[in-house]
Amino acid sequence: MTWSRVRDHLASTALIVSIFMVWELACVLFHVSPIVLPRPSEILATLVIQMPALWPHILQTLATTMVGFGAGMVIGVLLGVVVGVSRSAYNTAYPLLVGFSSIPKVAVVPILVLWFGSGAVPAILTAMVTCVFPIVVNVATGLATTEPEMEDVLKALGASRSQVLWNVGLPRAMPYFFASLKIAVTLAFVGTVLSETVASNRGIGTVMMMASASFDVTLAFAGLFALAILGVMLYALFAVIEQRVCGWAVRKADVAVG
Repeated sequence: MTWSRVRDHLASTALIVSIFMVWELACVLFHVSPIVLPRPSEILATLVIQMPALWPHILQTLATTMVGFGAGMVIGVLLGVVVGVSRSAYNTAYPLLVGFSSIPKVAVVPILVLWFGSGAVPAILTAMVTCVFPIVVNVATGLATTEPEMEDVLKALGASRSQVLWNVGLPRAMPYFFASLKIAVTLAFVGTVLSETVASNRGIGTVMMMASASFDVTLAFAGLFALAILGVMLYALFAVIEQRVCGWAVRKADVAVG
């Protein structure tokens, strides 16, 4: 790891710690009630103490999110390839995708509950539909912005359209694809928790709703912290995979000094 990257990580950590310190001091100095805004130290203490009870709900939310995210990723890649390589498919399907993504997902959840009942299925489907659009857009953009010169070279060598797609288009779209994954996985958590707050008896969203109903604001914030930690971990995981798979696309703008 280069010094510039270490410096960036240290700066990010310092910023997060500073925000929590300001939050803690503000709550102490202004005597903010925990019912209004609990201190970070109280939230972390609750998260640690309640972890045995929270752990099954965390696993439920994580499993539901990953199933929905996996399904959304497959559908998003397939649609993105179709939309990216075909101008007629782009003109036909893209307006429909934009219109569907513009629908608030909170309005979709009651319909899914009506169709499939309460439980994990509506949460999985909500996570899926939430993360499809950014994957479609980024994959299609990566394919549509492939340099024509590269395609012409392969076509001049006798490559078929599928070979051009496999050898040029898809590798060219990989940076866009991984960028969309890092966005989509966080949106998938939003979809899962949204559905859990409406119709589920397990999951972090359910815990937060029960905590809010009993005015246990600290526990509700602990659920938020758990979601944030899961989101950051998965974001970091995909960032590492991206670096391994398509590190060639990263421009080395920083030069190590001394």
